[in-house]
Amino acid sequence: MKLQQLVLKIHSRCDLACDHCYVYEHADQSWKGRPTFISEETLGIVAQRFAEYAEEQKLPSVSVILHGGEPLLVGPVRMRNICAELTRTLSEVTELDLRIHTNGVQLNTRHLDVFREFGVKVSVSLDGDRAANDRHRLDRRHRSSYDRVLRALALLRRPEYRHLYSGLLCTVDVANDPVAVHDALVALEPPRIDYLLPHSTWDSPPHRPVDSPTAYARWLLRIFDRWDEQGRTVAVRTFESVLSTLRGGPSLTEAMGLAPSDLAVVETDGSFEQADSLKTAYAGAPATGYDVFEHSFGELARHHGVRARQLGLAGISSTCRRCPVVESCGGGLYAHRYSTGRGFDNPSVFCADLRALVDGIAERTTDRALSPAVHDSGELWFAQGESIRHALSRAVARHTGEEDWDEMWRALLDLDGSPQGPAHVDDVLAHPYLSTALKESLHDRLDGPAPLASAIAAVAVRAGTDLKLRWHQGTRELHLPTLGTLALPEPGRIEVSVTAGRLRVRTHTGEERAPEDGPSVWRPLPATTLTDGTVLLLDDADPLRDCFPVPVAPPLGPGRLDAFARRLRTAFDLMDERAPGWRTDANALLVTTVTPLKEGSGVRLGAHGLGALGVAVDFDPEDFVRELPRTGRRARLTALRGTADLNVPGNRAGRLLDEASRALGNATYFAGDAALRAAALDRAERALEQLGERPKDELTETGVVLAEELRAEWAVLS
Repeated sequence: MKLQQLVLKIHSRCDLACDHCYVYEHADQSWKGRPTFISEETLGIVAQRFAEYAEEQKLPSVSVILHGGEPLLVGPVRMRNICAELTRTLSEVTELDLRIHTNGVQLNTRHLDVFREFGVKVSVSLDGDRAANDRHRLDRRHRSSYDRVLRALALLRRPEYRHLYSGLLCTVDVANDPVAVHDALVALEPPRIDYLLPHSTWDSPPHRPVDSPTAYARWLLRIFDRWDEQGRTVAVRTFESVLSTLRGGPSLTEAMGLAPSDLAVVETDGSFEQADSLKTAYAGAPATGYDVFEHSFGELARHHGVRARQLGLAGISSTCRRCPVVESCGGGLYAHRYSTGRGFDNPSVFCADLRALVDGIAERTTDRALSPAVHDSGELWFAQGESIRHALSRAVARHTGEEDWDEMWRALLDLDGSPQGPAHVDDVLAHPYLSTALKESLHDRLDGPAPLASAIAAVAVRAGTDLKLRWHQGTRELHLPTLGTLALPEPGRIEVSVTAGRLRVRTHTGEERAPEDGPSVWRPLPATTLTDGTVLLLDDADPLRDCFPVPVAPPLGPGRLDAFARRLRTAFDLMDERAPGWRTDANALLVTTVTPLKEGSGVRLGAHGLGALGVAVDFDPEDFVRELPRTGRRARLTALRGTADLNVPGNRAGRLLDEASRALGNATYFAGDAALRAAALDRAERALEQLGERPKDELTETGVVLAEELRAEWAVLS
């Protein structure tokens, strides 16, 4: 796993005396022997080392998190020098995401002007309302920090700084009222809240009420209920990570899930360390023996301690590997597994809480009703479209009050309410790569409104209506989903005008571009028409198309594109010849968009359900015909899981449904090999038998219908 996040300690002291702080109050006390702040020489070497690593590993982006102690104690002047050095060195080789974690006590407009200059995103630690915060977060004179932090947040929420506001970090204390804590934080309008379990180990377990083994889960679930009741208007990373992993998506936090850590830490003296949370385990736990003067980030990436946090399922205890919610829990935070006798080969000290939290969220969010999408492909397309619209409204809601987002949302509502608009809105939003980006935007992976704004411009062009939008375009290519790509002279602020369906773009320098300017400026999205009249978009330009498990091919020239289109038509003609009526099968892959992938990649499904297919530029039509039914089955199951609940997430029944479906797909794929076909059917039979032995309430009504369908299919194939 490549290291893409750097926690850079720029000040090793703090102006608060929080009694739950892992830096000053836990087992590792190495801060006492370190410089108060990072020197210019050390900073320069860190920046150069990280830039060299980013260039070696071809990292498209890196994140640097300024940390402490309290990083604001370096002062605005030194802070500006730090940001300037990191930006100058790293931006030459990769895209830099600069962030800072602070207690907010010292935050003022001089700091914020520096952060605005360099685009530094600010996260602030606050434990809730005054009573909750003052249990632990006092200064060295035992005074409350609450009013000073609220003053800082009032500055950060000003219009000129609001875009820098990243979120709030809250350490859980079950003695506090969870709803009061959550309501107090939500009132501060954060883009995101992180609820953090207090750092603890089996040697130093967390405080919990007597006879309350799941007090932390109950506390968090009360907040989950409140969050859900409020419409989930603010992102809560822990909850969204559980919701994502329960339905097969990625983990969104190192504290839960099996995603490998991509984090490096550099202290004020230039020492490389492992994750800060290890300071709670034992003295010296985070140490590597490496520093930036003698070692590279590549060497750190190979350090046994760093690798230990990248092993996924193999890196957790045998107890955790047997747990049905392991994909969501991931064994908990690595540091929380520690005990003197067994090291880190334990479940989390919060094991019971994590299991109860995952199970509680799964039960609360499972829709047991029958979805018509399981019976009809048209209903499945409709459900997928509704899911996309829901994701869009949630994404926009999180940016309410931001001018570009508000303008974009108003424009979309106007288009959706116009006579010609709704059908085009549906078509553009259903473009598979846009829908993937929309879902990712719910986890803060969408960099600004540009992808959505360009989609709205595409709707206006298609509908022949008028539109004017402004936004920051971070690339030199403006891609309009379903239409094509307009070349810009440079990234920057743009104004997009559509008049009677005609597009014109004005850059921040006043230069104008339009499709009428010719092929050097405008490249329409190519398409090919199949024998049955189906039109397939050949999307080799959308910057959001890179969502396949293998690299996409670069845009194809006219000759290669024509050859690719001919092979596609040949492949679909072969499908029609060998399996007449295949499009009416429940598992048929109904494709709207095909993206060329790198040579030798075969046929691939991306991070979406229905609509798109990735195909190697050198694919063989015969291989395509064999693979398409199996890929269609996977696409349908992905779409069903994205629009309906088949089982209570996290239980064994869901895995058995997947195993049975996959095995039946393999039986079809290996139709010409009797031994492999028989083996696949045997696996399907075993999975279906085990599924029948599971508790009945593990499947929803939709899941029961799908299981019956799989049993009927197995009977026919056998």
